[in-house]
Amino acid sequence: MDNYILAIETSCDETAVAIIKNGSEIISNVVSSQIESHKRFGGVVPEIASRHHVEQVTIVLEEALKQAEMTPQQLSAVAVTEGPGLVGALLIGINAAKVFAFVHGLPLIGTHHIAGHIYANALVQPMEFPLLALVVSGGHTELVLMKEHGSFEVIGETRDDAAGEAYDKVARVLNMPYPGGPHIDRLAHEATEAVPFPRVWLEEDSYDFSFSGLKSAVINYKHNMDQRGEEIIPTQVAKGFQDSVVEVLTAKTLRAARQYEVKQVIAAGGVSANKGLRTSLAKVFTEEGIPFYVPPLYLCTDNAAMIGAAAYQMYVAGIRGNLAMNGRPGMELTNWVK
Repeated sequence: MDNYILAIETSCDETAVAIIKNGSEIISNVVSSQIESHKRFGGVVPEIASRHHVEQVTIVLEEALKQAEMTPQQLSAVAVTEGPGLVGALLIGINAAKVFAFVHGLPLIGTHHIAGHIYANALVQPMEFPLLALVVSGGHTELVLMKEHGSFEVIGETRDDAAGEAYDKVARVLNMPYPGGPHIDRLAHEATEAVPFPRVWLEEDSYDFSFSGLKSAVINYKHNMDQRGEEIIPTQVAKGFQDSVVEVLTAKTLRAARQYEVKQVIAAGGVSANKGLRTSLAKVFTEEGIPFYVPPLYLCTDNAAMIGAAAYQMYVAGIRGNLAMNGRPGMELTNWVK
C-alpha cells in the first residue's frame, strides 16, 4: 500500500508544503520564498519571517494539494518541521499542521530540519548504509554517520561560525547582497588568482570545523588594504575564501569516509548547492571509488519535500507526535531507532 505524507516546512524564511509518496517520489512541492523581503536587512528578520508564514501557509498548502490532485482523505500522515529554527516561524507551521491533522483525523509527525536535509538525497537516490552525510546548512556544518534509517551519529560539527554563516559575513564585507553564498561562489569562479587565506584544521584527529578565524582573516585583509589605500580585488578574495572552506570540508569528509568505511557519501543543506564544493567532493570521491551524491539545487535549500522524505521513514518506524507538539528552536539531531 502506498503512503502519502503531506509535509510543512517553515523553520526560517521559506513557507513550503509538499506531498511525498513512499518517501522517494515528489507528488507536489511548493515553496514561497521571502528572500526579497529580508535582503535589505542583510539577513532574516524573525518577526517579518513569521508574518509572511502566517500570510502564506494556507495558500501554499492548498496549492500543494491542488498540484498533487489529491484530497486530505488520500493522505497517510501530516509531517512538520519541529526544530531547529526560528521559534516564531516554527510555530506557524506546527499549528497549521496540528489543525490540518486534527480536522482530517491524520497522524502528526514532528521532524528534525537537518534530518530533512539529509533525506533530500532519498528523493533522488536510494540511501545505502553505512553512509556519511556532510551537512552544510545555514548555522550547521556537521559530519553525520548513519548506520541505518533514523540513526544519526554526529562525528564532527562547527565550533563557531558555520560555513554558511561565514559566507554571508564575507559577502557583507565585499558589499554583496544577502544571501551571500551564491555571490561568493560566482565571484570565486571568475578569478584566476586567489588571496591566500589560512586553513583551520584544529586537532589532528578532529572532525570538527571552525570558520570564524577564516572570516576574521578576510575582514583583517580588507582593513589592512583600506589602511594602505589599496583596493581589494573581490574575485581574488572570494576565491581565496572559498578555496579554504572547500579544502577543509572536502579533506575532513574524505578522511571520515575512509575511517568509517562507508558505502556512500552525501552532501546536504543550502551550501551543498555551492558549485566549488560540489565539484571538489565529486572529484575526490570519484578518485576514491566511493559513491557520492548531492541533491539538485532546488532540494538543497529549505523545502518541504525533504521533510516528507524523512517523515516517511519515521512513519514506517511507528513514530508519531501529538497535538501537544511545540516549536523546538534548539532541537538536537537524535536517533528515532533504538
